[in-house]
Amino acid sequence: MKRALIFAGGSLNLEFAKQYTNHNVFDCLIAVDNGLSYMDQLGLKPDVIVGDFDTADHQLVDKYKDLNSIQTIELVPEKDETDTETAVDYAIRMGYEEVVLLGAMGGRFDHTLGNLHMLYRLLQHKIHGLMLDEKNQIYLKDSSFTLKKETAFGTYVSLIPFTPTVEKLSLQGFKYPLHEFLLQSGVSIGISNEIKDDNCEITFEKGILIIIEAQD
Repeated sequence: MKRALIFAGGSLNLEFAKQYTNHNVFDCLIAVDNGLSYMDQLGLKPDVIVGDFDTADHQLVDKYKDLNSIQTIELVPEKDETDTETAVDYAIRMGYEEVVLLGAMGGRFDHTLGNLHMLYRLLQHKIHGLMLDEKNQIYLKDSSFTLKKETAFGTYVSLIPFTPTVEKLSLQGFKYPLHEFLLQSGVSIGISNEIKDDNCEITFEKGILIIIEAQD
């Protein structure tokens, strides 16, 4: 599976990022604006740098732009899409099958919410997208799946409808099971369930779920 890792410019726990990048292999590293400083601090060399670089250290940007081995996608500040959206679209064009976003949460909530919608953009192209920080692993699903206890990110699993409704949602293997439940926006019943069995089944007939695997 071809994997791309995007460093966005939101909040990032560098110790978590170091552990994560030490244990995972990616085919492409993409730095988005101030995400370049995170990569530099971690001793990682990007393959691509993207942004209008309004929040990045200009000397750092020039340092990497001068390297012929690094592709630069420079944007103007007045644009319709965010820097992260441009990076996600690049990953889509290049045919990556999984795209992970670090530094995509924290700070301004509008950017966090916009980055969540980048996961929907990836889902539309049948690409597995993830947003990660030290407490959360977030992704979207548009069909039934199995969650394995041994590979889960945390003890808690929250299910939130991305679409107005998720129809006939059933949960097996959780502390709080459900059977053919109509999950609707504005209802919090899907928050903070707990993994009980080794294999947890999440089935539904229609809709899109936001899955948040979390740890305290």
